[in-house]
Amino acid sequence: MSLSSPSISNADQATRLRETAGLDSHGIEPCPVCGHAGAQEWLQAPDRFHGRRQLYTLVRCSTCALVWLSHPPRREEMGEHYTDAYHRLISGAGANTLYRWRDRRAALIQYKQDGSLLDLGCSSGSFLEFLKGAPWKLHGIEISADCAKIAKEKSGAQVFVGDIVKAPFAPESFDVITCFDVLEHLYEPRQVMAKVMEWLKPDGIFYVLVPNIDSAEARVFGPYWGGLELPRHLFHYSPASLRYLANSVGLQEISLVTRRNAVVGLNFRYLFDDLFRALGISRTPQAYLGPPRLPWRVARTLVRLTVLKFFLASAPLAGGGESIHAFFGKDCD
Repeated sequence: MSLSSPSISNADQATRLRETAGLDSHGIEPCPVCGHAGAQEWLQAPDRFHGRRQLYTLVRCSTCALVWLSHPPRREEMGEHYTDAYHRLISGAGANTLYRWRDRRAALIQYKQDGSLLDLGCSSGSFLEFLKGAPWKLHGIEISADCAKIAKEKSGAQVFVGDIVKAPFAPESFDVITCFDVLEHLYEPRQVMAKVMEWLKPDGIFYVLVPNIDSAEARVFGPYWGGLELPRHLFHYSPASLRYLANSVGLQEISLVTRRNAVVGLNFRYLFDDLFRALGISRTPQAYLGPPRLPWRVARTLVRLTVLKFFLASAPLAGGGESIHAFFGKDCD
């Protein structure tokens, strides 16, 4: 009979290591927003935009409905995923779609017509430029020094270069804070939301847009949905999880709707990439395609007139719109 301590099995050791690292029995970290354990695997997909093969795992919290990228790349590795091709796409989209900024300004002025405004992740400043001049005092935060310089030159805004949570703004500095297609990229969404609450003046508003993981397209196309943008999108929101996140720091819902923002052509592109690969045919990834040739433009038009038209008509049966547009407010109390 041994007088030594009972041996610890490899399984027990692994469990203790997971507990020390904050992981559950399946190696999944607790929810970054509500802190609950027991999230379930949601889906796996690669970085289809760049045509890469590594699979990433999304998990979903059963408590607050948040979906997030489990074990994402480290911050210092993210430069590999934000390539020049990606930045060209984003900059081009911002510069060439003035109707987008017109619609967002129209939505904003329903609640605020003037004051001090901060745009989180302002990129090259297209939205700030659209608001340039009275009655707005403009500010931005941008991680890229090059983009921040362009934003300053275009809009005249004061732009802080760096992480949002490190920006040195005083409490109650802003009447409006905007965040368009940025929150899903951030490592610390709750800390950012807490900063928003801190920086808003009493009766200030937070205007945020994010892709909708519970949208019709996301449900129909699953791992081929263009809105996944793995691994650049670290968090994936539904109306329920975005509302939970905002409420967790004291922000109150003013308006939250979903809108159609279909990318059916891109979804099919990703689906066909895999089908062709199975046949031994390698296609140029979406990131590196040149301007579309005439046959592709014709095919794209046919898709819009047939598949897209049918999808938009039937989409409400599958889920909400692909984009969440939300306003949250800071009470005066």
